[in-house]
Amino acid sequence: MTILRDVLAELFGMFVGDARLTAAVLLVVAIAAALIDLGDVPPLIGGGVLLVGCLVVLIGAVMRAARRQGAAATRTT
Repeated sequence: MTILRDVLAELFGMFVGDARLTAAVLLVVAIAAALIDLGDVPPLIGGGVLLVGCLVVLIGAVMRAARRQGAAATRTT
């Protein structure tokens, strides 16, 4: 039972660890779903929006983390 609790805690920590990343990915998914359901956009285009949107969010998160780590490194030296 302890292993299951540890696994669930780790999964929860992964998704809640970076709230901006989680919110941004949920927003991209909602936009893609709305385009397909409400905008009469073909699913292939919606999938492209989902792919490009998630890549943009991921690159933004990595850039933000790199900037934050670079700023912390310059403070310690």
